[in-house]
Parts: sequence; C-alpha cells; structure tokens
Amino acid sequence: MVKLNRIYTRTGDKGTTALADGQRRSKADLRVETYGTVDETNAAIGLARLHAEPDLDAMLGRIQNDLFDLGADLATPAGPEPLPYEPLRIVASQVTRLETDIDALNAAIPPLRSFVLPGGSPAAAALHLARTVCRRAERLAVQLSATEGEVVSAEVVQYLNRLSDFLFVASRAANGNGAADVLWVPGQNR
Repeated sequence: MVKLNRIYTRTGDKGTTALADGQRRSKADLRVETYGTVDETNAAIGLARLHAEPDLDAMLGRIQNDLFDLGADLATPAGPEPLPYEPLRIVASQVTRLETDIDALNAAIPPLRSFVLPGGSPAAAALHLARTVCRRAERLAVQLSATEGEVVSAEVVQYLNRLSDFLFVASRAANGNGAADVLWVPGQNR
C-alpha cells in the first residue's frame, strides 16, 4: 500500500531523485526522463478520458493503471543484487490485453486510404496527443535499454509500442469509427 502523507520532502532540492530501490539519480538521468515521459502519457490519457465514451473510458482507465505499473517497473532497475521484495513488472498479458482491445476497436473501422491528421473530435485530438507523448516514451525506453548497465524489459518496450497503436485506433474510434478523421492531402497547399 502506498502512503503519501507528506508531499514535499526537500530531498530533490539539489537536482536528484530516488529510484524505488533507494539509489539517487539526477533528475536529468535517462531512466528518470523515461518514466517521467510515461507519466506525461498517463496525464494526456487522463485528459482524453474527459471526452471518451464509456467503453473507451473503461479501456483508458485500465491503461492508466498499467502505466503506473510501467513507471514502477522503470523506477526499479534490475541490478546485480536481488531486491528484498518482488518488484512490480509489466507482464506479457498486459501487452496481450492491449492487442485484444485494439482488435475490438478496429473491427468497426474501415481501412485508411491516407494518413490521418491529428484532430477531429475533442476525444480524438486528445488521444492523438497522448499517442505522440507515448511514442516519445517508447523512444526513450529503447534508448535506455541500449545504454550500458541499464536494463529495460522487452515487455516495457512492447507495451509502449502497442499503446501507441491502441491510442491511434482509439482516436479513430472516437472520430465516429473514422467517419470524422481528418485525412492528409499530400501537397494540398503548394
């Protein structure tokens, strides 16, 4: 159980923060930047939920919870010594659930003939914003995983990759199953 009874601690006043295992890292550290961007993704999804229909809202609520799991995973790096507790990790079933949700939403949407410009309904525009923030989180997670001495599970990268796909399909669902999509017209303004 998480207990937050004091919001400010002053421990970060010199530009560092604590990871879940207690080690201190710079607030500019790539791992901190990565889970901070996951948090941004979560906030953008929260904004999208203000405009979402009930079924989509329920999916987004589950995803927000997953993103806290993912942030906890990233904030608890695997090290040479085992932790005295079982850390929370993203698991394959969370990735599979996203795929199932993508397939369910996409079943009612006609195929695209062009790229989609971010926009349409308020829900779709917010979901597109969440998608782009999620893509940044994914790029950072991949960069972190390629950094010597840093470990990022394959499931974390897979989840972020699948989530950006989900957010794209969800934006089309929020646009009347694609009916209100704003399509890119190449060279339109030449």
